[in-house]
Amino acid sequence: MSDPDTREGWRPDQRHIPHSLAIGMRMIEAAGGVALMCVPYDARLVGNPATGVLHGGVITSVLDSASGAAVGSALGGSGWRPIATLDLRIDYMKPAAPGRDVMARAECYKVTRNVAFVRGVAYHDDPSDPIATTVATFMLSTPGRDASEGKGQSPPGRTK
Repeated sequence: MSDPDTREGWRPDQRHIPHSLAIGMRMIEAAGGVALMCVPYDARLVGNPATGVLHGGVITSVLDSASGAAVGSALGGSGWRPIATLDLRIDYMKPAAPGRDVMARAECYKVTRNVAFVRGVAYHDDPSDPIATTVATFMLSTPGRDASEGKGQSPPGRTK
C-alpha cells in the first residue's frame, strides 16, 4: 500500500471526506489502479431496523469511493488531477448481512485522456459472492487548465 503522504495532491485515505468519516469508511489499500475499502457494520447505518440490513446508500458510497480511489491510484502521484463520477451503475445481488463489515474492491481498467473506466464489487468475505457489483466512469480534468477558462463563452460554432 502507498503511504498517503507520498503522493503530491492525492490521498488514498478517506480522512478528509466528512461523509466517509461519518459512516466509518476506511481505505485498506490503493495502488496500481486497484483500491480496497471497508465499512464496518454500525447499527446507525441500518436501512431497515426490522432486519438489521445496512442501507443501500452505504453500499453505493463505498463502491463510489473505492472506484474513485482506484482511478487516483491508476493516475499515480505525477499524473494526479481532480476527478468526478460521470456514471455509476450498481447491480444489487443480495442484502448485506446484518452485523457484518462490507468490503469494496475496485479496479480502474482503462484510462483515456478524459475518462477513466472502473469495475468493482462489494462483498463480505469473498468477491465471487457479491452484495453488489458496479461499473463506473470518471471524468478526468485536463491538467493545466483553469476551471474558470471559457466562462461566459459560447461553444464553438455558436453565438450568444
